[in-house]
Amino acid sequence: MEAPPRQRIEPRRHVGRDDVWGVRHAAVQRSSAIRRLTRLGRSGCILALLLAAACGRDDRAAFVESAPPPGLAERFQPPENWAWGEIEVGDAPVQRYGVAAATGVAKAQLLILPDYGESAETWFETARDLTAAGTTVWVLEGVGQGGSGRLTGRRDLGELVSFDADVAAATAMIDLVIRPTAQRPLVLMGQGVGAVVAARAVETGADPAALVLSAPDCRAGQPAGMLVFVGLGRFRAPGGDAWRRDAPDDFAAHRTHDAFRGAVTRAWQLANPSLRLGGPSLDYEAALARLQAPTEADLPKLRATPTLVLQPDRASACLAPSGAQLQTIPGAPALELEATPHRTPWLAALERFLALTAAHTHPTPGLSPP
Repeated sequence: MEAPPRQRIEPRRHVGRDDVWGVRHAAVQRSSAIRRLTRLGRSGCILALLLAAACGRDDRAAFVESAPPPGLAERFQPPENWAWGEIEVGDAPVQRYGVAAATGVAKAQLLILPDYGESAETWFETARDLTAAGTTVWVLEGVGQGGSGRLTGRRDLGELVSFDADVAAATAMIDLVIRPTAQRPLVLMGQGVGAVVAARAVETGADPAALVLSAPDCRAGQPAGMLVFVGLGRFRAPGGDAWRRDAPDDFAAHRTHDAFRGAVTRAWQLANPSLRLGGPSLDYEAALARLQAPTEADLPKLRATPTLVLQPDRASACLAPSGAQLQTIPGAPALELEATPHRTPWLAALERFLALTAAHTHPTPGLSPP
């Protein structure tokens, strides 16, 4: 039987008056099912680290508090009352998440699963926009992504042997941490690879009020080859490189047409080495292939969940279950980082869908849903 997820809420940070009770309640009232994590003190080191001649931080450990890059524009800074937390499912590495409460009374909640190579910091501008519009925003990073724990000491290697923990963590976030209500329904959203994880989570039992698949990554993952079978899957996959200061940012890599937004993720990585990530491993590519096949085969299971698919205009449509709303957005794959003419319709579609979900979940007497 799978071990219950362990979660930790940073005790010195709060989510906001409207949300703080829900977070504390999840941490305290479910103490029989959730075991708190403890942080290694600065004064002590594990013997293994001493033997490694480094009495300090394990390079595989989760990295929680990031420092803002110097000179970063205000819109790319953390939203007001942003708080960090950690969740661990079974024996998988700790996954980092963050949350910002809505301005005023929250009408809905959104859990975002970022794309490969993105971190929660990538989403700060979008989180600011959505919290101002009345949505509480949560961002959960995948295993080996952003500030989450790694499977290898080569921290910039995108190593993963299975997406099972990512899928389970998304469900655990909804059930044990967020715990949505009819007054504050939860919409699950994935971007890129995160969209595939989000779809799989719903197919396997997650029960959000609605689902958003933003630019789902339907490129074919590389099936497990001989190197993976003989245990050498931690070699970097062809076409991927180690993280370098002079490597292309999202703008240079043509993931966005906006030079400023395209530089945000790399700026956070430059200021916080623990966030740096290069290309994926052979293991990761094989795990992605194993995730994609059942997700696409089980798409009919999404029919009961209201779904919005936001698809870049030059990408082939995928992960579009029967009955889903499909909207094509002009632009590159990283829609949350796109230039304003492209990002504005993407953000507007997302905000409308959130408002529609809230209206259907807890309608205002005398008013029709939008």
